[in-house]
Amino acid sequence: MIKQTAGRENLGNLAPKFAELNDDVLFGEIWSREDKLSLRDRSMITISALMAQGLYPQLKSHFIMGKKHGITKEEAVEIVTQLAFYTGWPKAWSAFPLINEVYSDDNIKQIHGGAFGMGEPNVNFAKYFIGNSYLKMLGNIGGVGLANVTFEPRCRNNWHIHKSSKGGGQILICVEGEGWYQEEGKNAQSLKVGDIVFIPANVKHWHGAKKDSWFSHIAVEIPGENTSNEWLEEVKDEEYDKL
Repeated sequence: MIKQTAGRENLGNLAPKFAELNDDVLFGEIWSREDKLSLRDRSMITISALMAQGLYPQLKSHFIMGKKHGITKEEAVEIVTQLAFYTGWPKAWSAFPLINEVYSDDNIKQIHGGAFGMGEPNVNFAKYFIGNSYLKMLGNIGGVGLANVTFEPRCRNNWHIHKSSKGGGQILICVEGEGWYQEEGKNAQSLKVGDIVFIPANVKHWHGAKKDSWFSHIAVEIPGENTSNEWLEEVKDEEYDKL
C-alpha cells in the first residue's frame, strides 16, 4: 500500500487529528494488511459501502483507487449492476457516470505510470507482449537510454535477451504498482515501488505486472558493444498463473 497523505493534504489544518487517523490508521494500518485481504478486495468492499450510502465524491475516489488495484472497467460495471438490486436503482444510475469518467483514456494516463506518466500504447513492440503495455520515452542521457514502461494487470513481455559482446544489459527501476521479474532457471522475483533490478547482458528473462495490479518501471539501457534484443517465446498462462 502506497503511503496515504490525502487526509493531511485536505484536512491537515482544519482537523489534524482526523487527518492523522485517516492516513496513519485507516490506510497505514488497516489497508496495509495485504496478508489478510488484498488491496483489490478491499477496494471492492469499500466501493460497495460507499455506493450503499450514496457518498459519490468518495465513491469516485475509490473507483480511482480500485483501478490502481486492478479492478477493470467491466468489473466495476458488474459491481454496480449487482449493487443496484440491494442499494437502490437511482444510486446505480449515479455511479455509472463515475465509472465512465474514471475509466476514460485520459484518466488512465493520469492515474498510471508513476511520476512520469504512462505515455502511449506500445504498438511497435505489441507482438512481444501479452496484454496492453504503454511506453513513454524519457530521453538519452550521456548515451544511456531511459524509458518508462507501464503494464496493465496480467500484462508481461516475452522471454528475451539483451545481447552484447561487451558491457550492456538493463536496469529496471520500479515506480508504480507491483510486478514480476524472472531469469531463466530461477524463481520469479516480486517487485514493488522502489525496487531496482539489474539484468545482465545475455541472460534470458521476462518481466511484467501482477495479475491484480498495474505496474510501471523505468528501463535503463546500459551501453555496450554490438547490442541487440532477441525476443523469444511467450510466458504462457500456465506458468504465469502459478506465481
